[in-house]
Amino acid sequence: MGQTTEDLEKQKQKQEKELKQLEKDIAYTGMLLNETKSNSEAALIQLSLVKRQISNRRARIRTLNKQIKIMDRQIAENNDIIRALEEDLVQVKENYAKMLYYAFKNRNSYDKLVFVFSAKDFDQAQKRLKYLQDYSQYRRDQADLILSTKGLISNKNTALEKKKEQKRSKVADKNQEKKELEDEKKGKNMVYEKLQGSISKLTSELKADNKKREQLSAAIEDIIQEIIRLETIVDDTEQPFGLTPEQSKLSQGFKNNKGKLPWPVKRGVIVGGFGPHPHEFLQGIVVNNYGIDLSTNKGARARAIFEGVVTAVVILPGSNVKAIIVRHGDYFSVYGNLQEVIVRKGDNVLLKQEVGVIYTDNEQFKTVGHLEIWKMETGGAVKLDPEQWLSKKSKSN
Repeated sequence: MGQTTEDLEKQKQKQEKELKQLEKDIAYTGMLLNETKSNSEAALIQLSLVKRQISNRRARIRTLNKQIKIMDRQIAENNDIIRALEEDLVQVKENYAKMLYYAFKNRNSYDKLVFVFSAKDFDQAQKRLKYLQDYSQYRRDQADLILSTKGLISNKNTALEKKKEQKRSKVADKNQEKKELEDEKKGKNMVYEKLQGSISKLTSELKADNKKREQLSAAIEDIIQEIIRLETIVDDTEQPFGLTPEQSKLSQGFKNNKGKLPWPVKRGVIVGGFGPHPHEFLQGIVVNNYGIDLSTNKGARARAIFEGVVTAVVILPGSNVKAIIVRHGDYFSVYGNLQEVIVRKGDNVLLKQEVGVIYTDNEQFKTVGHLEIWKMETGGAVKLDPEQWLSKKSKSN
């Protein structure tokens, strides 16, 4: 089944929205890259950002290609309409010419006065007069139809030229994006070469990061396990935990908003995914991430992804870096790598409320926030992939 002009226009508007978001992401990632480019210690974060930038640029090229295809179809549709209108115009002109020729050829016998007054009676004269009036109106209508059809063709030609110009612009954007993509790939190779000289140091740092993750995970699990121990109801299989009506409502609300929750930072780029996985740049290193890591700008603040209650503030041993646990019924969100906490245990927090300032590593010029999502289960605490819970529509709202 073919798509209508309205369908094509809706697709185009959707893709324009996607392009605007991609442009925002590309600009923001570019800003983060510029903050780290002058620092040789920031090779890993640079590589993560460049990889994300390459992915964004490829997505933008794909979207531009879709738009160009839609414009090709709209141009073809306009051409078909113009051809049909031109065929109609030829037919109308031919009919009009025949009518004028017939009227001219028979002009003596069609003299209005003679034609009307030669009628047998008044009724026939009235009918003949009405016929002449209708015939004159028909001729005027045919002339107007020719003019209006010419106007439609002119408007369609103008719209066609506009579409062609839009297409030329999109093709130019696509070619520029391809050039930028090639530059990003070259930049990635340069950063990777620079990284090779400090593999051992980076490996040690990553092992230390993994250890911190394990410590944070153990602390969170202990806190949640204690809540489970205190709230478990014996012999109640339908509701294993003693949630209050308010907590049950929070749980349901959190669950219903899977895939729609706001990001824990106002603007950010995911540079570390969930779960155990080989490091994407360093061989032999396995990263075991219990949440996701988001690169953001210096001074950025973490914010609650859903309303809830601050359950705990965790400080890692031998470090000033802090984490906050917010409870949403039987779900928990964790905001890690904070240098400053601006809420206290027991505080009620609202959706998007700021809860802390994200730590900035001044040696590597990087600011990376950390988000985890946990859930209470009868068998213990379960870690969930935060990326599946966050909104994909906009990374900056």
